[in-house]
Amino acid sequence: MVAVSGAERLRCGLADGIGSSGWRKALEATPRELFLGDAVYRADETRGDLWTPVRRAEVGADEWLALAYTDQTWVTQVEGVLAEEATGVVTGSPGSSSTAPGLVVLMLEAAQITEGDTVLEIGTGTGYSTSLMCHRLGQEAVTSIEHDRRIAARARKAITKAGHTPTLAVGDGLHGYAENAEYDRLIATCSVRVVPPAWMWQVRAGGTITAPMWGWMGGVAFAHLTMADDGTASGRFLENDLYFMTARSHLAPPRPPIETGTGAARESRIDPAILDEEVAVFVAQLAVPAAQLASSADLTILLDVGTGSRADVRPNADGGWTVHQHGPVRLWDQVEEAILTWQGAGCPHQSGFGLTITRERQYVWLGEPDGPSWDLPA
Repeated sequence: MVAVSGAERLRCGLADGIGSSGWRKALEATPRELFLGDAVYRADETRGDLWTPVRRAEVGADEWLALAYTDQTWVTQVEGVLAEEATGVVTGSPGSSSTAPGLVVLMLEAAQITEGDTVLEIGTGTGYSTSLMCHRLGQEAVTSIEHDRRIAARARKAITKAGHTPTLAVGDGLHGYAENAEYDRLIATCSVRVVPPAWMWQVRAGGTITAPMWGWMGGVAFAHLTMADDGTASGRFLENDLYFMTARSHLAPPRPPIETGTGAARESRIDPAILDEEVAVFVAQLAVPAAQLASSADLTILLDVGTGSRADVRPNADGGWTVHQHGPVRLWDQVEEAILTWQGAGCPHQSGFGLTITRERQYVWLGEPDGPSWDLPA
């Protein structure tokens, strides 16, 4: 009788909880603890920008394994500081993480990856998802690229220790990896504002691109596109609102202090509170993709840093809302039209929209490709 280790039992329990038949064997065979390194960050319970390192040597083997096989995302880098390098609490935004295994599998299933596929993964991260794919597809079928050299080196060490030798590259994943093209599947483990043209050139006709989309207002959608023979791609957004950390070059520019109450004033046709809804933010973002959103209990602000355009909306004494707009782009006018169009269609989820990419443009459409549409930023 072969003894089963505690780690093996935990891996089986994780696989049970995720419930994926296609990826079960890979989950059972892949030791996630390898990919967490020697430490991870735990978020502060009251402040989202404070991160405390949790070290394997300090918590002990059993607690570390329990942490590794919890279906939870563990941050491994904050503001360029790897968790194992931190000397205390670190303040800032995460730069890399080990995504919750359930979300990893959701991504792989959404991409419809199966035996016989060749895959380009944008964003190696810790290497856990890379190793899952190597186990199922064979390491010769997997290519993964990571822009951060230290994170890439950390991932290579873990992937090698897990027994795999896929193609691992260091570079800007937004350029893809042409050496092993064409691919059957391209998946992005980072969110993007638009689909990089290089990805289109590296996926075969009939192949797919699966990527979380994110915009400067914080609206998200999960794209799954099929390449056509003519080099275009199209597909509906998926029902899952999945997203990862944003590609750094796609992040919004710094937002300066905002002056409110200036410019032309009028009555708003919509309640700005609608932007508390995730789909509504996604829709508003389609209308003004260069704008950023800020809000408080009684004030909603839009700011386009590039043009200096801004809009602010607040309640008025008549029970409605007054909007002030300033600059060359009437931001609230555009948002109103998009929201009213969406409401007129019955307020569908992001999966009621789709994305089409041609050589000239990328545009999101509502309902069908010939329905109302909005161009993504060039």
